[in-house]
Amino acid sequence: MQASMHPEPPENGSASFLPTMGANLSQENSIQPNTTSTEPLSVLYVLLPAVYSVICAVGLTGNMAVIYVILRAPKMKTVTNVFVLNLAVADGLCILVLPTNIAEHLLQHWPFGEPLCKLVLAIDHYNIFSSIYFLAVMSIDRYLVVLATVQSRRVPQRTQRGAKVASLCVWLCVTIMVLPFFSFAHVYSNELQVPSCGLSFPRPERAWFQASRIYTLMLGFVLPVCAICVLYVDLLRRLRAMQLHSGAKALGKAKRKVTILVLTVLAVCLLCWTPFHLSSVVALTTDMPQTSFVIGISYTITSLTYVNSCLNPFLYAFLDDSFRKNFRTLFLCRRA
Repeated sequence: MQASMHPEPPENGSASFLPTMGANLSQENSIQPNTTSTEPLSVLYVLLPAVYSVICAVGLTGNMAVIYVILRAPKMKTVTNVFVLNLAVADGLCILVLPTNIAEHLLQHWPFGEPLCKLVLAIDHYNIFSSIYFLAVMSIDRYLVVLATVQSRRVPQRTQRGAKVASLCVWLCVTIMVLPFFSFAHVYSNELQVPSCGLSFPRPERAWFQASRIYTLMLGFVLPVCAICVLYVDLLRRLRAMQLHSGAKALGKAKRKVTILVLTVLAVCLLCWTPFHLSSVVALTTDMPQTSFVIGISYTITSLTYVNSCLNPFLYAFLDDSFRKNFRTLFLCRRA
């Protein structure tokens, strides 16, 4: 649902979910899969389903493995892993919509009806907001743990129950953020009378379309990323002010590894999602022609956002010794 396969028809002002790099926000120059030059789209017609299929298979396998290990291994029931579990659930939901994307791309129309259209677009928007907000909560957790460790004190509210409550709050907040997109999601017919699934805004369509992108950009990227940056900058400032050689030693090896894991997952998230949100800025400020190169960039950006949900499980496997050991233990037990 994120790609330019959701055109913006003149009839009803529907807008594609992903702000394509070349979108000029005018209905006249929207990307139409049936009318664009045949050579570049013939490549995309074959390549995109193949890429999405690989992401779907790898992402579902990886995230299901993370969920399985955390739920089954007693030693994995930690505060941090409560957030990791919820992040894996969010990533898995995101991956589950890829088969519908593949089907729509191959059929060149939306065949699944309006209820599934609303559901798929809602899940796609959950993907935008949930990943970054769970990483923000994990960053807050790391901030409190590191400060408490170097100051030789405990964090009294840091319990699994507290982590579950915080995770529930994230899901509720993200649900509220996604509700407007759920309400605007509809199946419409474009100028070629081809049914498509997208966001259908009231008049003036252009203003609503721009507002939706600003809304997504601010709540799904700028605000949480700024909050995360403020946390880590403040943490570095405090550590430097304390000149903590002893504090660095007090931050145990296991805690350092968890902190590195959170920072790495955050860095990968920003790497995968920054182009998506930068394309929003470009779409809001620039009129770009719909060339085959620009369309290809748009699809690449779309694929990159899905790749983020696919990469997280492998980051846990490479950076978390406990996850690897418990996975091997559970896997060997099942084989035995």
